[in-house]
Amino acid sequence: MVGSFHNKPVEAASNLMNQKTHIETVVVKQSEEAHMAYCTCLNASIDYTKFFLRQGLSFRGHDESDTSNNRGNYLELLQFLAEHDEKINAVVLDKTPVNLKLIAHSIQKDFVHSCSIETIKTIISDMKNARFFSLLVDEACDVSIKEQMTVILCYVDKNGKVIERFVKVQHVPNTTSNTLKESIDAFIHFNELSFFNLRGQSYDGANNMKGEFNGLKTKILNNQPCAFYVHCFAYQLQLALVVVAKDNVNVNTLFLLANNVVNNIKASCKRRDALREMQQKKLMKALENDSLMTGRGLNQEISLKRAGAIRWNSHYGALITMFSSVVNVLEMIVDDNTNDTVAKANRLLKDIQSFEFVFLLFLMKSILGITNDLSQALQKDDQEIVNAMALVNTCKEQLLYMRNDEGFDLLVYKVLSFCVQHHFEIINMDETYVAHGRSHRNTHKKTNRHCYKVELFLIVIDSQLTELNDRFNETRTELLIYLASLSPNDSFAAFDKEKLLCLAQLYPQDFMK
Repeated sequence: MVGSFHNKPVEAASNLMNQKTHIETVVVKQSEEAHMAYCTCLNASIDYTKFFLRQGLSFRGHDESDTSNNRGNYLELLQFLAEHDEKINAVVLDKTPVNLKLIAHSIQKDFVHSCSIETIKTIISDMKNARFFSLLVDEACDVSIKEQMTVILCYVDKNGKVIERFVKVQHVPNTTSNTLKESIDAFIHFNELSFFNLRGQSYDGANNMKGEFNGLKTKILNNQPCAFYVHCFAYQLQLALVVVAKDNVNVNTLFLLANNVVNNIKASCKRRDALREMQQKKLMKALENDSLMTGRGLNQEISLKRAGAIRWNSHYGALITMFSSVVNVLEMIVDDNTNDTVAKANRLLKDIQSFEFVFLLFLMKSILGITNDLSQALQKDDQEIVNAMALVNTCKEQLLYMRNDEGFDLLVYKVLSFCVQHHFEIINMDETYVAHGRSHRNTHKKTNRHCYKVELFLIVIDSQLTELNDRFNETRTELLIYLASLSPNDSFAAFDKEKLLCLAQLYPQDFMK
């Protein structure tokens, strides 16, 4: 017993020298376990971040405290996975060390930034293999009224497929051409790209972008003469409509009244429901009488929509189709209310039940009907350049055909029929014109026919044709027509030697090799 007592210190000393119980071994073992736990937590956090980025989901919640019922997408998903995976549950949330901040907002931002860098690296690497690329830039204000510049790269991959990649959103102090050019230069330099390989640029129609002397287009052309500027055809068409609406006071008034009608009816759920119910009954009655054309996609419009600045032609016929229902709802507002809404509704009733309003409504319906077909065709992904130019020319020809005497007489006939159908007061086209809301004393001696044909019909159509000719001129589209000669469709049926020679003159650096 005595010997055993004296041997205990010796055994303790031997145990300390044993590798399994050595203090360094214990520390290393604990460090390895902490490292594995950290790696598990880190990998889980990265996977969550990649998931949210792919789905475009928000990370943060309104209240991320422990007592909150909804702590936001990130923490809620983390909690969900922890409840279904024991390995993750052992290393996340309250199981993590106090000094581990992987769920902190600053760390989440670092994860997102790292993912964006790696994503852009992959895009740039793929684009460098294709060598040539085009640049698409736009600017807009965010919700905090800060100017933002967006950058999109377009190129053809090794499989011959056109690829468009959104690569950057950057805050800029202003949207002058100098500031945008500096930001683009920094982006090109940071990603080790070269203006030498830039072959195209596309922006909106703002002067700071397309200006011939000091626009962004010109500044980039000074660096690379082969980076030709091409404007989106569909957007050019919409801009042509915008100019006509803004510059012509009659058309501007038409859309203003139409928007006021929409705002007045959509001011309450009761009015919106009444409009839908009335229109539904009208459609059912028309279908029972076989007086309405049926088919897939027809008769779907049961509500009014505002005429947005670049989508006027999307619902160009809605107000005419629902006119009687709109009048009934406005009359209901006048009969059922005693506040200021009555005055607005009553004023709108008088304005929209006039010959001049209906005439402009049918005129713009006819014009927007022609341009709407063109707009839908231009937005197709498989639309060919030559076919798009042919469609533009067809649109111009239709407007020119509409401009003749027969087109005007047909329009007047439709307007008069509509007025008779809805019990409006009709006018004699040969009588003296009296401006709406003005006295006879202040009216110049001119007939209704002269006013509606010359000062409305012809002016609106001519201004539309002028804008189309200006925005789809030969100078801006000749490059696209030359490129179409390289199309391999139908065994290179579009091959044209003269056009290819013109194309070679535009790209001397590429065709001299």
